[in-house]
Amino acid sequence: MPIRSSERRVSARVTARVSARTTLAAVAALALSAVVPATTARADGSGPAGASTRPGDIVSTAPSAFHPLPGQPTGTKAWKIHYNSTTADGAPNVVSGTVIVPQDGRTGPRPLITYAVGTVGMGDSCAPSNNLPNGTAMEANLIQQLTLRGWAVVVTDYEGLGTPGVHTYTVGPSAGHAVLDAARAAIRLPEAGLSADTPVGIMGYSQGGQASSWAAELQGSYAPELKVKGTATGGVPGDLLEVADFNNGSYGSGLIFMAAAGQDAAFPELKLDSYLNPAGKLLVNGMKESCVAIDAIAGSFKRISDLTTRDPLAQPDWQARLGQSKLGRTAPAAPVYQYHALGDELIPYAVGRQLRSDWCAKGANVEFDTIWIGEHVGGVITHSLEVGNWLADRFAGRTTHPNC
Repeated sequence: MPIRSSERRVSARVTARVSARTTLAAVAALALSAVVPATTARADGSGPAGASTRPGDIVSTAPSAFHPLPGQPTGTKAWKIHYNSTTADGAPNVVSGTVIVPQDGRTGPRPLITYAVGTVGMGDSCAPSNNLPNGTAMEANLIQQLTLRGWAVVVTDYEGLGTPGVHTYTVGPSAGHAVLDAARAAIRLPEAGLSADTPVGIMGYSQGGQASSWAAELQGSYAPELKVKGTATGGVPGDLLEVADFNNGSYGSGLIFMAAAGQDAAFPELKLDSYLNPAGKLLVNGMKESCVAIDAIAGSFKRISDLTTRDPLAQPDWQARLGQSKLGRTAPAAPVYQYHALGDELIPYAVGRQLRSDWCAKGANVEFDTIWIGEHVGGVITHSLEVGNWLADRFAGRTTHPNC
């Protein structure tokens, strides 16, 4: 189907600021991918003694900043937060993130976007909260498009990224909880000026597409009090086994080993180390401390058989755990705008279409767009204004256009 032409137009103020420099910076950052430490958190990141364990409650907060490029002013205030969330298995944990609020003189209510970033890596230095203040965060220019609309944004770091432990990369339920609890935390942060009635949008692409889609599926049962108006999600790895098979031995094969390490971090009984040969152990241990540019290069064009003594993905326990991250079993309660590049070289287009079909079969309100020209990274750039316009329509209460 052709890409639909938007009849809506973002304001001249937004369009003028989304310059060629912004787009190029975002592309470069996506391809390559210090905050004041929180003063009230304990050293283990679990929060002060006696702190509430209600999901979304703030454990600590500290002033931060938001710079899309080094030193570039944005007319915003920002705070680094630690907040309570929930692991994939339902246990309490603590996640870090960043709340960003435009300082535009607005006195009435403003929308909030809970933003899930794409893959940045597994090392703590890669966490968005460590890079947003320095102009080195990989999607900062895309986030700026949202703040220029007057919207507040909260960016989760996900479980184990910027906090103790290994990042649970690609573990869908954990990521979905982190995205929803980030919205709760932003609303409960007094300095942000938000309220329980704040309209919420969920947004993410690639790893962020998985996280935002999981948040959309979980919201009705996990965070029904949030006033979610819609979810914009793209390049979604909805079926990890299919994605792994697609990337095995290809230029994106490093993502397989990162995902295996993330699943093992969430579910230690999987015993990933017992499957790895010496080269595999060296690669995976390095990935846990590195960012995506290094991980992607180090892991590219390798087959699972090159780095293991036997294939963990062929084992029932691994298949069961990866199956727990499969999307499409629950219809999101709010409308969804889903988009995917036909030529996506990392996440197969068929995986995105299948998710759309699964959601539609369950009665979800889904608008699906095919990106006919471009590839994985290009999709988030070319559709950024379209996504913003779609969310603006949801905040304005306009009619959706599902195409199931």
